[in-house]
Amino acid sequence: MNRIEGVILDWAGTAVDFGCFAPVHAFVEIFKAAGIAVTMDEARAPMGMLKKDHIRAMLDMPRIKSAWKDRSGSFHDENDVEKLYSQFEPLLMESIEQYADPIPGVVETVKKLRADGLKIGSTTGYTNSMMRPVVEAAKSKGYSPDTWITPDSTGMCGRPYPYMIFRNMESLKLSASHNVVKVGDTLSDIKEGVSAGVWSVGVITGSSQMGLSFEEFSSLSESERNIAVKRTEDAFISAGADFTINKISDLPLMIDKINGLLKEGKRPGTV
Repeated sequence: MNRIEGVILDWAGTAVDFGCFAPVHAFVEIFKAAGIAVTMDEARAPMGMLKKDHIRAMLDMPRIKSAWKDRSGSFHDENDVEKLYSQFEPLLMESIEQYADPIPGVVETVKKLRADGLKIGSTTGYTNSMMRPVVEAAKSKGYSPDTWITPDSTGMCGRPYPYMIFRNMESLKLSASHNVVKVGDTLSDIKEGVSAGVWSVGVITGSSQMGLSFEEFSSLSESERNIAVKRTEDAFISAGADFTINKISDLPLMIDKINGLLKEGKRPGTV
């Protein structure tokens, strides 16, 4: 069958939590508590990864690495990673349910995709314990994918490894990678899709890559919005995205386009 059978969505910044703010605030706070001031951009850069890997990636950033050495007298080690993570998870859990509102257009788009016969999977950089309250809160607000997979199910090998996508495909009984679309809002999402050999689509509005709240995005002038959209789109394409969409409600039309490409014999990564 040369037709899209399933869509695998990211969670924060793609399906819920416009701008992906829940983890960003927690990352900023744990580094602040350790005596290191990090910027929002630094906290966002590894977004989409398993959260412990995210902390490792931040500690390896040249500026933060140098600041850590100046502050502690030595370069960071795995004990420092574990200590930061032990503070991150409870801090995130304090507020995570507050960031489970579906992004505008998600509920209606998923309903349309299901009406078209597609199955809805999901992957995340959150662990099972982080996801459970998000899943329940999002469900109460109208969003519930057919399955959700975290790095807990893949030996803690999160993005950019492809294994969470493969677990979704197994659970949803999707026949081939080229019949699957992965949609996400971070560079890690894009790389995950590329690694799995599925169609990789970046969603721009509400994304962590753009990094704006709904209020901030809504207050932009038309020219400012165009600049922010173009910057985000370019980042996704540079990371290997097959396509980008401006907002999640554009996804059904994008799937129609991909179905046309499949009929022509095209495959992910070749257009």
